[in-house]
Amino acid sequence: MKTNMAAATRLVSRLAVVTGGGSGIGRAVCQRFASEGASVVVADISEDSANETLGGLQSDLRGQGHMAAVVDVSSKDSVTKLLTSIQTNYFQPPSVCVNAAGITQDDFLLNLEEQQFDRVIQVNLKGSFLVTQAVAQALVACGAPKGSIITVGSIVGKVGNIGQANYAASKAGVEALTRTAAKELSRFGIRCNCVLPGFISTPMTDKVPEKVISKMKTLVPMGRMGEPAEVADVCAFLASDDSRYVTGASIEVTGGLFIG
Repeated sequence: MKTNMAAATRLVSRLAVVTGGGSGIGRAVCQRFASEGASVVVADISEDSANETLGGLQSDLRGQGHMAAVVDVSSKDSVTKLLTSIQTNYFQPPSVCVNAAGITQDDFLLNLEEQQFDRVIQVNLKGSFLVTQAVAQALVACGAPKGSIITVGSIVGKVGNIGQANYAASKAGVEALTRTAAKELSRFGIRCNCVLPGFISTPMTDKVPEKVISKMKTLVPMGRMGEPAEVADVCAFLASDDSRYVTGASIEVTGGLFIG
């Protein structure tokens, strides 16, 4: 997992919360952040998945202490409880936040059920809003000098995708939310950015039929699917001071898919 060890300790003494940390991109982000020295709160709707991620985190760098937490990002009450438990545990709010919790409920527009639309918007878009807001409020309240909030969007939010009207809309929404948050929160030293993954091998893509995967690979200039760690590397850059003048940006991690 440890790819770029040159910048090994950029996140020492940082506290990071990662939603969707139980699997896929979220898990890879937790691993990468821990390897760079951050204390990581692995937040996921599945307690078992969160604990599984927690068990594999490096924790031998200065002052590191990780925890797992259960959160339903679509519930304000649940998000508030998450922030309270982090502050109780660490006596500070997280200065780094990654919104990686996300779901798909795919179907063609003509067949898409209202609850499939609502649920994807609730988790992907409203969830990103609730977590971003809660983390920003906590940072501003305690006068923290800086913060970095990273939201995982999708290239699909820019180009659309057959069978994903709800998902594409939620991910386009996340980008607009992030740009607005960047404009409002800059004066508090909080940077907000998006990472837009392309076709990445995660539990989300495991459901995709093999022939579709082969077809997708032919559309990617780099000729392969991406790995969660390759998205996590970009998140680590955005979490660190290496990106201190970057806010309101969307960075595509797609191997060139839909490059134009």
